[in-house]
Amino acid sequence: QDSTASPPSSSSSSSSKCPVKGETKQKYNVYSQPIDPTNQMPVNPNQFPHESQNQPLNTGRVKSSIPKGGGSDGETWTYPSEQMFFNALKRKDKGADAEEKDMHTIIAIHNNMNERTWNKVLEFEKTFHCKECPSPKLHKFIGKPHDLSIKARLKTWMGWPIPFDRHDWTVDRCGTPVRYIIDYYHDEEEENDIKPHLRSRTDVKSITVDVRPAAFDSFTNFMDAVRMPFHQQFGTVADVYEDDVDEMIET
Repeated sequence: QDSTASPPSSSSSSSSKCPVKGETKQKYNVYSQPIDPTNQMPVNPNQFPHESQNQPLNTGRVKSSIPKGGGSDGETWTYPSEQMFFNALKRKDKGADAEEKDMHTIIAIHNNMNERTWNKVLEFEKTFHCKECPSPKLHKFIGKPHDLSIKARLKTWMGWPIPFDRHDWTVDRCGTPVRYIIDYYHDEEEENDIKPHLRSRTDVKSITVDVRPAAFDSFTNFMDAVRMPFHQQFGTVADVYEDDVDEMIET
């Protein structure tokens, strides 16, 4: 799993209100583990210590504020535990430098980035579509770290660094699936990061999150992407931010 590993779920594919043709058959990864199609993660996540592990890791999981498409009323996505994240890094050969002592901070940054991403999505949804759908939900998502978006490619021509990660999130806009593209950038010159709270907007200054609807998926998406910079300029973007709340732990 990449640096913004997504939370697993065992029920969203079966309870989804928007089943996709051809996705009802159970899929498996290269380790013969059944896969949840909403997040491409194992249905039964591995919480056992890795063979290279030298000290125990927390298996508790933090509940996000992100409503879960296809879930029950009030249900939200749940983030991976330190143990799950560590195992995923090792499984995908991305954990060469990962140490147990670092996982608490890595998880905090990972969860905070997803919360910030959802708030950016909500800015679009609440600014332009609040009347038609006051309560959008996150239906599914997928990491595409090796797929450079058109916007990211254009930004590199203007001197921006290449994003260190990309996600595509599909939002359930009250029955209408809407794809968002998210590019994550790292500013190596920023050195004032601290371990963030779940809802913090300022603790991780070195990471920039660029969120927008996939402009070429529909005319509505295109217009939303074009209009947002003007709303940002004139201060008319919907306020979607709440005060920080205590993190809830699910064991």
